[in-house]
Amino acid sequence: MGQTFIPLSLYIHFPWCIQKCPYCDFNSHKASENLPEDQYIETLLLDLKLDVAQYSETRPIQSIFMGGGTPSLFSAEHIQRLLVGIQKILPFAENIEITLEANPGTFESKKFSDYRAIGINRLSIGIQSFHDQHLKSLGRVHSAQEAIKAVEIAKQSGFTQLNLDLMFGLPGSTEQDCIADVQQAIALEPSHISFYQLTLEPNTYFHRYPPVLPEEDSIFNSQLACQELLAGYGFQQYEVSAYAQDGAQCKHNLNYWSFGDYLGIGAGAHGKITLSPPNNIVRTVKAKHPEQYLQQDKNDRLAHAIKVDDLALEFIMNHLRLKEGFNLDTYMQRTGQNAQTLEPALSDCLQEGLLQRNQQTYYCSEKGWCFLDSILEKFIGL
Repeated sequence: MGQTFIPLSLYIHFPWCIQKCPYCDFNSHKASENLPEDQYIETLLLDLKLDVAQYSETRPIQSIFMGGGTPSLFSAEHIQRLLVGIQKILPFAENIEITLEANPGTFESKKFSDYRAIGINRLSIGIQSFHDQHLKSLGRVHSAQEAIKAVEIAKQSGFTQLNLDLMFGLPGSTEQDCIADVQQAIALEPSHISFYQLTLEPNTYFHRYPPVLPEEDSIFNSQLACQELLAGYGFQQYEVSAYAQDGAQCKHNLNYWSFGDYLGIGAGAHGKITLSPPNNIVRTVKAKHPEQYLQQDKNDRLAHAIKVDDLALEFIMNHLRLKEGFNLDTYMQRTGQNAQTLEPALSDCLQEGLLQRNQQTYYCSEKGWCFLDSILEKFIGL
């Protein structure tokens, strides 16, 4: 395959959780007492083999991201079997980043040293808040003290690349609560913090039964105060909701947001593969329900080429989430389109002060960062 300039990542979805959180719109299902770990690992490897064969894929994998759901419900032994199996199918890049999402409960944190020993080199812990009352309202099954302990265990286990997930705008929360959460996260010295606003997504319990959220001005003020706090401690915002110490940006997410390629395996997993741009850039999706996915019916392996008319919007929608923006050369390489296909939207955004330009690189102005939706509307149907 000729598109060697486009990095390749692998996303692996684990669809089970101890319980479903009321705000979660990801493909997750309450786990039974006996997870089908053996069968799921075998099915994941078969899924990958079929993808590699179908798309004639030979590129080395730059990153692996195991998300969910709760991947840390699986034992290190099974995760190791999975990683060994993957490497027999596709080569690993020399400096591959391997991320596993985990919850801070005692059950999961006991496995952290084993995960590190099998080659997982980046851990992402879903904390959300360090206030017990807010954790309870979010349906989380851990306490604030367990969250702190989990981070300490992760660091003792040798994880130097460590992300903590935090949410703001929580029911009943104040600006002081939000700042205290960020202060506690900073004190634990992770390399990366994901800091994002609670939104009431369709098909969630919170969407059907909305909780009372703080006023919008209060949420906005909390966000600004916490962003200033993060920056003061060296956490630079490089994406809408991602903050990292120097050199600790998530490689997997950077590839995703820069319109790179990724294979997606697991129940409900999505992927994107460039075959021959602009007419054959393919998005894939796997069967969503775990039981259906485990059957591996070829009719459930869906794929469709992105419409050429949608490429500008798809590229911009991803890339402008990054603070660094995008380069015209990257646009042309990854879409197979010439720069003129971004017009007149690109010039309009510059004229209106939504975008700024440095030679061939375009990025959001402070105004544009606040009105991303307005920018994206201009690129629809170019």
